[in-house]
Amino acid sequence: MALTSDFGVSVSGLLTKAADLSVPSDSLTWTRGVHLDTGTGAGKADLRFTDTRTLAASATEDLDLAGVLTDAFGAALTFVRIKGLFISASAANANNVVVGAAASNAWATLLNATGTLTLRPGATVGVMSGAADATCMAVTAGTGDLLKVANSGAGTGVTYDIVIVGASA
Repeated sequence: MALTSDFGVSVSGLLTKAADLSVPSDSLTWTRGVHLDTGTGAGKADLRFTDTRTLAASATEDLDLAGVLTDAFGAALTFVRIKGLFISASAANANNVVVGAAASNAWATLLNATGTLTLRPGATVGVMSGAADATCMAVTAGTGDLLKVANSGAGTGVTYDIVIVGASA
């Protein structure tokens, strides 16, 4: 099975200010991107997990990055390196989606063992390793492989989309 991936981030904007006889402006176009071919070394990935998930009110889940998640064809995924991680909280959520700080075996490469990211309704976060990076964001099976995702409050559930791209070696 082959996997080819492209990740990208872009920001564009036009800042203007009225003056007496003109409208001075400052235009910004900023982009970063990564292309990964199939494989396991630098600039390559061979595993992908995607899902839309829902957590009940006040619920949490630990996504096991080493051997429990499955791909679109039902094959178990054992990530050794994460090359890209993208999470988007539904705009319809009333509560936040909180990512990170699993109670045990936390995947600490991105946020350390106790760090978290809070995604308010409609928010999206993405992180990607550079194509030349052979180390990327390491996963250690059994001791550093749980990515915790939590619903920040009671009363209502939350829904989020997640995409993880990585390598098996």
